[in-house]
Amino acid sequence: MSETVVKATGVWKVFGDQSDAAIKAIREEGIGKPEVLARFGCVVGVQDATFEVPRGEIFCIMGLSGSGKSTLVRHINRLIEPTAGSIELLGRDVSSLNQADLRALRANHIGMVFQHMALLPHRSVRDNVAYPLEIRGVAKSKRWAVSDHALTLVDLVGYEDRLPKELSGGMQQRVGIARALASDPEVLLMDEPFSALDPLIRMQLQDQFKALVAELQKTTLFITHDLDEAIRIGHRIAIMKDGVIVQIGTPEEIVMNPADDYVREFVQGISKLKLVKAHSILEPLDSYDGNLDGAPRADELADLDQLIDHAVGTDMPVVITSNGEDVGVVTKPRLLRGIQGGKE
Repeated sequence: MSETVVKATGVWKVFGDQSDAAIKAIREEGIGKPEVLARFGCVVGVQDATFEVPRGEIFCIMGLSGSGKSTLVRHINRLIEPTAGSIELLGRDVSSLNQADLRALRANHIGMVFQHMALLPHRSVRDNVAYPLEIRGVAKSKRWAVSDHALTLVDLVGYEDRLPKELSGGMQQRVGIARALASDPEVLLMDEPFSALDPLIRMQLQDQFKALVAELQKTTLFITHDLDEAIRIGHRIAIMKDGVIVQIGTPEEIVMNPADDYVREFVQGISKLKLVKAHSILEPLDSYDGNLDGAPRADELADLDQLIDHAVGTDMPVVITSNGEDVGVVTKPRLLRGIQGGKE
């Protein structure tokens, strides 16, 4: 079993003087965000959030503006104190740390990247990346060496002595990522880091970031309002609405089995071709009584696009295999339903 790096248990954030009474009413009466505001003058930021993130996972927290996603992620490094509940990071209760230990945790174990990087305009790219190490008193030769290595990871070799104004928006964002990586943190907190970029540059950075995280095994909480982005880079996705986590699952699980109408509206425009796999739509082998002689075969991890390639040249179903064994079939009706996203 993978090590749990981040664990949130029953986390609440209710802004206002009557937060305890508001939480009690939500629990006992099931009232919603508007009624909490009307009765108690409180704003619900996060409501009873519980999740775990194992080492090396990109855990996307996705929702519209005001859903509570940024509020939630700021609890991880205690930029915001929870009203109730607990956050554990690397096995330590973040709420119990004194200020010195909290600063050490942030400096040594957490890197944070925002949408607007706030690079220091008068400092070179190298100095911007090295700045967190400078604050910690690391010798200049060491921090420059670390900075140059981080810039190599984000493909900015040759730009070390440039000023931020001389770089494109995408390159500035990569400087921000390099700065977050410079202290070699175990956890990255990414708050909509690519949302201000042009679509093509954004996709390139998404791919580069996902590959980098896989290489370095950085545990990442990635905030976004864009489901396409969450699906593109996330191992799992938590969808939030009005401070509540509505559903947690892999991109395939969320697209194929949305928890409610809110999630269903989000996923209805998502292309299923590269996302849904054969194992999600197959019929068990023993439930199919037709002849399979000469039928095409595909692995259980083949996506819909690959299954279509197998199916177009035959009227027979595609036989699905797992570890070399036949385990099921995908008929054309099942394939078409898969393209629709599991519609019955």
